[in-house]
Amino acid sequence: MNVTKQQLYNRQTILSEFGEKGQQKLQEAEIAIVGCGGLGSIAAVYLAASGIGKIHLIDFDIVDVSNLHRQVFYKIDDIGKSKAKVLADYIKSISPFVDTSSSEQPITKTNIFEQLDEFELVVDCTDSLPTKYLLNDFCVITDTVLVYGSLYKHDGYVASFNVMDKLTRSANLRDAFPKMPQQAIPNCSEVGTLNPIVGIIGLMQANEVIKIITQTGQPLINQLLIFNSLDNSQLKMKLKVDKACDNVGKRGILKIFKNEDYTDASCEIQEDEFLISSETLKQKIESKKIEIISVIEDINTKLPFEVLEKIPLSKFNVDNIKIDLNKDYIIICKKGITSYTVTKDLKVKYPDLNVYSLKNGIDKY
Repeated sequence: MNVTKQQLYNRQTILSEFGEKGQQKLQEAEIAIVGCGGLGSIAAVYLAASGIGKIHLIDFDIVDVSNLHRQVFYKIDDIGKSKAKVLADYIKSISPFVDTSSSEQPITKTNIFEQLDEFELVVDCTDSLPTKYLLNDFCVITDTVLVYGSLYKHDGYVASFNVMDKLTRSANLRDAFPKMPQQAIPNCSEVGTLNPIVGIIGLMQANEVIKIITQTGQPLINQLLIFNSLDNSQLKMKLKVDKACDNVGKRGILKIFKNEDYTDASCEIQEDEFLISSETLKQKIESKKIEIISVIEDINTKLPFEVLEKIPLSKFNVDNIKIDLNKDYIIICKKGITSYTVTKDLKVKYPDLNVYSLKNGIDKY
């Protein structure tokens, strides 16, 4: 069946404050969505259905069975496939007037200009703190609008950063949190999440994009919206552009960009010398010459073996760990990403220590 733009977008173009002019602005827009998981898949599909002219999807990850409860546009048959490609194909099937492209290359400091420089607006749907700061700093440097979204357990966060507001740019992520926390913050694979909050925040991000592009309503500029799904409460934290602070202005962020590497452990190629396989770990457990430390956030997580300590990542401090250099130490987490970072930190602190990260985590044990 052949459909026309008028038929497809009729329900929004009849809105008096939106109309054909609003639809045309959407059709002319070119945006990039970084992260095609819970937030990104929701935001991308709804923005495509609204008629955004060009959408570029970026995600290096593949569909996993654990994704399906909240990333509802993926099917069981998609497990093992590229998220970006599967999502791009889905969008093409529902939105023939949207130019959709995808990339499986992780966003890094060395390629971010190549990947994002042509887009007028970037939607941050990542669960990586270093990547969030990288996207923010890139957008400040290039005068690009950034629609921010993040999750932590039952809370969701949304903001529109770096928007033109009375001849100046509005607040950015560093106006809210000037420095990236040195300690890793667990993502949903570590602490868990219910699926409604994921959909709510992804939809809020899509709503922000539409408002900004069509100049309809009031975007969340100079404020960070915090939504709690347990009691449906909303709090708006006001943000102020501190022009006197070296960390938040464009000049200050340019300095930060030159010195920061924005390394993300989830994108890092893990070195074999820091890893232990499930098979080798099972053999070592029988020898009883190892100590296993869990850095899973939920200390009640059922484990297939006994551990020396259960230390949530949010409370882990390498300086507080009592070490016996005569033993081997195994660090475990759900996916093998957090444990790898902790393992490297322990190796720096104790160069002579035999310490390893369980490859692929207990999910694959």
